[in-house]
Amino acid sequence: MPYMLISTQIRLETGPTNVGDESSDPAVMNYLGARKATMLGNNFSEYHVDEPPRVVLDKLERIGFRVLTMTGVGQTLVWCLHKDKE
Repeated sequence: MPYMLISTQIRLETGPTNVGDESSDPAVMNYLGARKATMLGNNFSEYHVDEPPRVVLDKLERIGFRVLTMTGVGQTLVWCLHKDKE
């Protein structure tokens, strides 16, 4: 998948970082060392890492992802990344 969203909560800029959902590329999630979890009350799973977003963004850049945009939504910081198809 060429697009990816990562996010974190304001005041948690040091981690954890949400890096994917249940449809995310397993190879990328493995590369990031992400854990899949389902929060109580949710009917979907998300992948999380303990690292801050800066570290995650650095790792994703190494495998070809580029930040397209970043925004704040309420108390959440969100980055949208894209990887060109080879």
